[in-house]
Amino acid sequence: MANKAYQFRLYPTKEQEQRLAKTFGCVRFVYNKMLEERIQMFEKFKDDQESLKQQTFPTPAKYKKEFPWLKEVDSLALANAQLNLNLQKAFQHFFSGRAGFPKFKNRKAKQSYTTNVVNGNIKLSDGYIKLPKLKWIKLKQHREIPAHHIIKSCTITKTKTGKYYISILTEYEHQPALKEVQTVVGLDFSMSTLYVDSEGKRANYPRFYRKALETLAKEQRKWSRKKKGSNRWHKQRLKAAKLHEKIANQRKDFLHKESHKLAKRYDCVVIEDLNMKGMSQALHFGQRVHDNGWGMFITFLRYKLEEQGKKLIKIDKWFPSSKTCSYCGRVKESLSLSERTFRCECGFESDRDVNAAINIKHEGMKRLAIV
Repeated sequence: MANKAYQFRLYPTKEQEQRLAKTFGCVRFVYNKMLEERIQMFEKFKDDQESLKQQTFPTPAKYKKEFPWLKEVDSLALANAQLNLNLQKAFQHFFSGRAGFPKFKNRKAKQSYTTNVVNGNIKLSDGYIKLPKLKWIKLKQHREIPAHHIIKSCTITKTKTGKYYISILTEYEHQPALKEVQTVVGLDFSMSTLYVDSEGKRANYPRFYRKALETLAKEQRKWSRKKKGSNRWHKQRLKAAKLHEKIANQRKDFLHKESHKLAKRYDCVVIEDLNMKGMSQALHFGQRVHDNGWGMFITFLRYKLEEQGKKLIKIDKWFPSSKTCSYCGRVKESLSLSERTFRCECGFESDRDVNAAINIKHEGMKRLAIV
């Protein structure tokens, strides 16, 4: 069985907006109450980790007796607060040392909740979707969900600009036949163009954030001058939020299209397993690295390839792709970032990024045992 999510824009009525706002608040309230109890338990057993792990914690249903207004919203949304807001995972990561102590949610946090399908309580029909406690809500269904896809859950989200979206998670039988690898391409990360492939082609990423930086700075300066909480403050906040949302949507659209092209054209794509956060901090190229959205691009590329039975191969980040001659295999001792043309003692000369992409492709082909 495989899962696939479909996202659509929601258009709730004023009454439904109020019910959604109440649900977001109740989910946040339950999460914070559960976290509060866990903190108290943590303080009590902080010197005995084994006893702490064996403690049982209450379910959201416990709070309905003390706070009757919780009954007004979807009970499944409250039940999912513990899992979907990652409270359980947050503590697991804390105990394993992978993350800090869990934090309380506030009103500025992402507003969303998840509900599950139980006894046909969620239905989709003629541009409307029926949700628990909300009845039928209008939505913009720009694509059909295949008949063999079974709806499992729905996540409703409100953006900073006041828009509502629903992500419908479906389950279906999917066993793609592994495709015989005939066409392979290597991709070398590029801060200016997103990537350069082993055939010399560049993605030519438009750098949406950099282009909008001046306008964004202007709008945010205006926002900072307004009296906090006033009508003009809220209007200017919305303008800045819309700009950020537009940039994010432009980036996502571009990355979807580029990953689709690669997944359609090649049977196997080879990339380096890069630490983008470390790279942005070490090289002081934070804005340029994060503007590209390389991590999001790889996520899109992976699932598009897997859906077709194709492969994405990651090679070791310490592989000297830039220092190795793709013609003779000789490895240079040093190569500065300012050297954009690769020159080898054997006489081979090439663009630095193209040479690296070819080496990445060759290393991936070795993994596939392709000669």
